[in-house]
Amino acid sequence: MTGRFITFEGIEGCGKSTQIGLLRAFLEARGQRVVVTREPGGAPVPEAIRAILLDRAHADMHPVAELLLYEAARAQLVHEVIRPALEAGAVVLCDRFADSTTAYQGAGRGLPRDALDSLHRLATQGVWPDLTFLLDLPAGAGLERARGRGEADRIEAESIAFHERVRQGFLGLAAGEPQRIKIIDAAQPVETVAGAVCAGIAALFGYAATG
Repeated sequence: MTGRFITFEGIEGCGKSTQIGLLRAFLEARGQRVVVTREPGGAPVPEAIRAILLDRAHADMHPVAELLLYEAARAQLVHEVIRPALEAGAVVLCDRFADSTTAYQGAGRGLPRDALDSLHRLATQGVWPDLTFLLDLPAGAGLERARGRGEADRIEAESIAFHERVRQGFLGLAAGEPQRIKIIDAAQPVETVAGAVCAGIAALFGYAATG
């Protein structure tokens, strides 16, 4: 594959969508073909799964069922969107990927890491991010932002304790893979965060991070 795969991770309300939009503009201004997608979602089957996962009517969903739905959505997205875009030489920007499952269903729900890693390998079929930006924010601040957008979905409605476990899960992943996962303080102004994102990809693409 000749393209580049960049993911954005973090707890609810950390600003991933905003930063993806800004990075897309930055890359397109430099002649890059950019494909933006999200997890779960990004194609018809994954979007249908997303609706199930986020519906508060399914508050009693078993953690293993939840995990398998996320992996099913990921497998279809990789097959239908991400791999073809990378093979065509595009830069793929994805709002969440397997790191989110490790943080939410692993650290958050307590499912075993070895099972998660096995399912990730099956679902991704060798597709893995070249670079990941972890937009870090305290759980309370992130939930305040997220819930300010409207009625909380099934995941947003979880307790602060759950979201703090998820945050710590993300930080643990970053500590284990510092070359791939770059932590950015998402409490900073949007422009400051965007500058850090652009600086983070400068070496990857070989051009200046500003201008």
